[in-house]
Amino acid sequence: MQRRDLLAWSGMVGAASLIPQRLLAGEGGEAAADTKLQDSRPAHKMKLSLAAYSFNRMLPRNWPSPRKGDATMSLLDFIDYSASLNLDACELTSYYFPAEITDEYIAEVKRRTFLQGLDISGTAIGNDFCYPEGETRDEQLQLTRQWIDYAAAMGAPVIRIFAGKQKKGQTFEEAVSQCASGINEAVAYAATKGVCLALENHGGITATPEQMLQIIEQVDESPYFGVNFDSGNFRTDDPYRDLEKIAPLAINAQIKTEVQIAGKRQPADIKRIVDILKDANYRGYVVLEYEEREPLLEIPRYIDQLREWIA
Repeated sequence: MQRRDLLAWSGMVGAASLIPQRLLAGEGGEAAADTKLQDSRPAHKMKLSLAAYSFNRMLPRNWPSPRKGDATMSLLDFIDYSASLNLDACELTSYYFPAEITDEYIAEVKRRTFLQGLDISGTAIGNDFCYPEGETRDEQLQLTRQWIDYAAAMGAPVIRIFAGKQKKGQTFEEAVSQCASGINEAVAYAATKGVCLALENHGGITATPEQMLQIIEQVDESPYFGVNFDSGNFRTDDPYRDLEKIAPLAINAQIKTEVQIAGKRQPADIKRIVDILKDANYRGYVVLEYEEREPLLEIPRYIDQLREWIA
């Protein structure tokens, strides 16, 4: 399936299962061999992780700008908590790292997760690639490169990235073009470090699968680029339908406990969401991103459910 066919894919979930091999593997040589390998891959396999964002109200927030308030948990505490739940991994969201990140701190994070028997499933940054050429855009690209370096040093395989929002006086098409250009530049650098970038459905110019595809078809094919499947971020009339459309492209998956259907919040059918990933033969981390109150009380219950459903 060629990139020009991607828009037609949005209504063809069955055909969509062919996309990841071309999107992630490219064409010719070793890439062709990689495509053949993915075509013959076994059924779904999922590993369980927890996002540090689940403790957003308790962790200190330093990136990309500091937040005032007293923190009751450190990132190292979060690693220990994840280990207490007997998880496979934890996602160390960038926001909660110290304002000044040293090589020694990165080494301690890597050591702590290793001794606790955890993988680092990934990290995330709050980038915006829709800015026009200039200082602000350069800062966004530099931020991305910096976190690619941190991810590589920690052994984090993927970074969740955002597209951004359409700027004043900017057409949607211009925003898409700017975003795709930024992703291309970032992915080229990420490839040199062995880190994948996963574009998240996160509102802005990625509010629908069709909008995401307009960006993706302008991104150069690379084995280091894919989609982050966030189960709570589509706010359409049928988010489950739209999650089915992006699941075949997923290289990382975030599970939330609520969805919004036509603007109305309601408890998510998490088993249905996991089944969507299974049907797409997703192989990778399933990361609980809990956004409600009482995380210490509620997270273990959801982890138990997810553990059963991904088995």
